[in-house]
Formats: sequence, structure tokens, C-alpha cells
Amino acid sequence: MTQPGKTTIDKAGPADADTIKAIVVAAYTKYVERMGKQPAPMSTDYSALIRSGGLYALRIDGRIVGAIVLAKTPDSISINNLVVDPALQGHGLGRLLMEFAEKMARSENLPALTLFTNEKMHENIVLYKKIGFVEIDRKFDQGFNRVYFRKQL
Repeated sequence: MTQPGKTTIDKAGPADADTIKAIVVAAYTKYVERMGKQPAPMSTDYSALIRSGGLYALRIDGRIVGAIVLAKTPDSISINNLVVDPALQGHGLGRLLMEFAEKMARSENLPALTLFTNEKMHENIVLYKKIGFVEIDRKFDQGFNRVYFRKQL
């Protein structure tokens, strides 16, 4: 996805792992106290995600400002993480990443997007509902209380 000369989303490369990790840490640190531990994305191996081909970088003028982790399931594209540099949040960059995931699902003829968030990330729950996701489950998974969502396309 490209916007005139400035914004691109492409597969992340090996040299991008540290920058993406730094953005994730900056964006998720605010949840550590609320959750009582680090959110799962803070301990993810981003080099491994890059090798698997599921990590995409959002760049403005070549500089990474966000990322999205996508995986294909039998009936959806799963958004396993979406992050934007905290200094640039509120400018529609998260929306661009969501639109990218939606276009990928459509290109794969998949009828939905799925994702989950921690139940203590209240802001995310409100946002996902606002943009058309429907809560489908809540469960304890891998040490976290998670809320699962689906959006039909």
C-alpha cells in the first residue's frame, strides 16, 4: 500500500527488527503497570516474525513508524499485533494498517479479520467495537486474559 511519495507498507526485513521492537516497547510500556506484567508483544521475537514473512512495516519517507503482524487462517486474516509509534498515534496510521489487513483478506478471498487484545487494554476494546469488530470470546490464553474479535468484510 502506498500513498503519494510518503507512506508505504511492506514486508519487514532483517534490518527492521530492532526498530519495530523499540516502537512496540514504547507503545506498550504504558500497559505494564495496569496489567502487572509486560504485554505479550513486548517479549515477541521480531526477527523470527520477519523470517516467517508475517511482519509488515509502516514507513513514512522510509522511516519505520509502525507495524502489523498478520497470519492467514482458514477463514480470516488474523491481526496478531498492530503498533504505531506513540509520537504519531492519532494521525490515522493505525487505520492505514487496518485497511492494509482488510485488503489482504479480500485479496485472499477471506471473509473476515480477527484479532484479540488484553481485557485490561480498555481503549483497544472500545476502538475495535467502534470500527466494526464484534466480540466473539473471552478466555485465559498464554498467561493473559484476552478478548477476541471478528469483523466480517
